[in-house]
Amino acid sequence: QMADPFLYDTGERSPYGCLGHEVQIEYLKAYVCRPSFFTDKAVIVIHDVFGWRFPDIRYIVDLMAGHGYITICPDFFKGTEPWKSTDHWADFPGWMKDHDPVKVDREADVVLKYLKEQCGAKKIGIVGFSWGGMAVHHLMLKNPQLTAGVSLYGRIIRDSEERYSLLNPTFFIFGEKDHTISVDQIFLLEDKLKQYCKVPYKIKVYPGQVHGFAQLKPEDMKPEDKPYIEEARRDMIDWIKMFV
Repeated sequence: QMADPFLYDTGERSPYGCLGHEVQIEYLKAYVCRPSFFTDKAVIVIHDVFGWRFPDIRYIVDLMAGHGYITICPDFFKGTEPWKSTDHWADFPGWMKDHDPVKVDREADVVLKYLKEQCGAKKIGIVGFSWGGMAVHHLMLKNPQLTAGVSLYGRIIRDSEERYSLLNPTFFIFGEKDHTISVDQIFLLEDKLKQYCKVPYKIKVYPGQVHGFAQLKPEDMKPEDKPYIEEARRDMIDWIKMFV
């Protein structure tokens, strides 16, 4: 029995009234939130295993839009069922086989095309959480159209040299108490990036934080975690602002 890798009970989250709206882009549904003024800057948000409708992820989309970016969270699961808090962790590896976070290139292209052609976006960044963090790591190695990326607690997958030749500035955020990612893995990542990475990158570990910490809505935070959650979010936004 695999332990639930989320400290916070995902079934007990408070509801969230979204500021954006849903759109259909070719074969993908997506949630979009725009700032109140015109901008040619956009951010793609990649959801975690709980999918594009999960309140926490929509909160992040609205937060990014509030900082002046056309922000979009597409359904990278393409209409298939997201993981649910009631599912059994024993089934998780099987579910992951059908939802591979490195098989997101086609969806990313569809969304990039939409942002450029329909929204007038000229600079596009990307942020992703957990499953989405793995997807961001992959896309920052493959897609030069993404100006900057932030990968939040994406498991560090497949140790091969091509995992480290990032095309554009990428920031990796981890929680110190995340039992899905070991400190050794983070050291290895740092070491390899030093060796192979030609663009700006940053790795930061937040004290006492578990997997999934950075996307909590204010009312779901524990007081002792709040400063770290807010710091991680500020750091994420600062990185995007620096490059996008």
